[in-house]
Amino acid sequence: MTRKRSRNEVNRLTSALQTLNTRLARQALSLWQGRAPAGSPDQIYDGFEDILTPETIAGVSGVPDKQARIRIRHGLIDHYLQRRLMPHETEMQAWSRGAAAHVDGEKIYFPEVIPWCQKSSTLLKRQRLQQETGPLCKLLKPFAVNYWNIVLETLTDELGFDSYIDYCSRKKGLDYHRLYREMKALVARTDDHYFAAMEAWSRRRFNRPLKELSRFDAIYLLSLGQWDRLCPVDNPEPTLSFFSRWGLDPAHHPGLYLEIQPAAGKSAQAISVMVRIPQEVHILMRPEGGWIDLETLWHELGHGLSAVTTDPALPVVDRELATAFNLSEVYAFLLQRIALSRPVLESVMGLPEKTVSTMIFYKDLKDLSVFRRYAAKFISEYEMFSGSDLSDGRLYADTMARITGFYHQPESHLFDLVPELYCADYLLGWMGEAVLHNHLQCNLGCNWSQSPEAGKMLKGLWRQGNSLDIFSFFEANGIGELSPAPLLERWGRLADRPCPD
Repeated sequence: MTRKRSRNEVNRLTSALQTLNTRLARQALSLWQGRAPAGSPDQIYDGFEDILTPETIAGVSGVPDKQARIRIRHGLIDHYLQRRLMPHETEMQAWSRGAAAHVDGEKIYFPEVIPWCQKSSTLLKRQRLQQETGPLCKLLKPFAVNYWNIVLETLTDELGFDSYIDYCSRKKGLDYHRLYREMKALVARTDDHYFAAMEAWSRRRFNRPLKELSRFDAIYLLSLGQWDRLCPVDNPEPTLSFFSRWGLDPAHHPGLYLEIQPAAGKSAQAISVMVRIPQEVHILMRPEGGWIDLETLWHELGHGLSAVTTDPALPVVDRELATAFNLSEVYAFLLQRIALSRPVLESVMGLPEKTVSTMIFYKDLKDLSVFRRYAAKFISEYEMFSGSDLSDGRLYADTMARITGFYHQPESHLFDLVPELYCADYLLGWMGEAVLHNHLQCNLGCNWSQSPEAGKMLKGLWRQGNSLDIFSFFEANGIGELSPAPLLERWGRLADRPCPD
């Protein structure tokens, strides 16, 4: 009878989490589209107040299966925190939406800063933006500090975690202390060729040394916009025909919904919204033009295609209640890399050899720069949550400048902070992409991405959903050890290539 009660409780909690996740996803979908959600935010939890309690969360310890226990427990914690933070989050979002920088007669709202820097800015305007955003960040800082104080107090005082890092570690099964040391060592190993190549790029593009550039200049530079005139498509949708090689049609795949056309009111942030896996997954983006759109769409397709190809017979716990998404990031970074790879640039885009070589050089340099940015953010966040004053942004600004080479404002640190140390998931995902890329290339050849067999192999991996964590996944599928070695080899080749014009 005890086993039956346990199974019934697992089913009850799993069903409740599935419903709550769906409600939250639909709200996110509406907000991204610029539509008012069907109900007020607090209505998401109507009828489920009794399970979002510390007592229910503690009671999950009786679930016999370890993976189900961890995923159900942390699913409940997610919603417990979300419910607790909702009033503060709503207030902070309202203030943030109204916050705008005034630059030469333009009004740049916070959510529009990235696309504006990528497509509508100049060096002088970005310098003005930096002057304007500092005071705005200071104005909004009390809201962000209050938000994080509530998070930390709830986790330690009510839910019994030792620290924020302890909470993230137990949720995702990651040794952040070890990863922190590994990332510091990895960054040091790429210092020389990164700074040499980035210094040359900044002087070619701006006739200025790297140390005089800011994070806003990095946003512009790393969008690869200086080569947008060479992009043969006005929007990224025509490139979806590539996937016919793999027996896939993203535009008409069951369960996959693409909203990738420009429209007023849409959020500038591209996202994948998993309403139900594999039955309903939305890929949402607002294209701005150029290469960045292609990379963005294919990155999100990595998330979306792997989700809708998940075996529907898997238990809900293995399909929809994952506590870490670094494996999904592996697929996202893999497709993002393919988008600007030599086979695609030559045979799909029809670009000449010289242009292809230039694009690949700067694509690799961009990737190294973004990886180092993720590493810098993870390192600074780890140190912030290891005893430093969370309200003091100097540690963040110093770390970001030291590792990326670009100036970062101390005032903006809490607005650049990603919850649950998610930058570590990006880092693991990118390492996994390089390992998987080498595995596919070893088995299928240099043009593996154009082989129908690649589609079969990837669909076989995608069917496994989130049944395994990233380390077990690579081992169980014989892909290789999750290691930074392939990335170091890839980026080490930058030192052997001259910086093209």
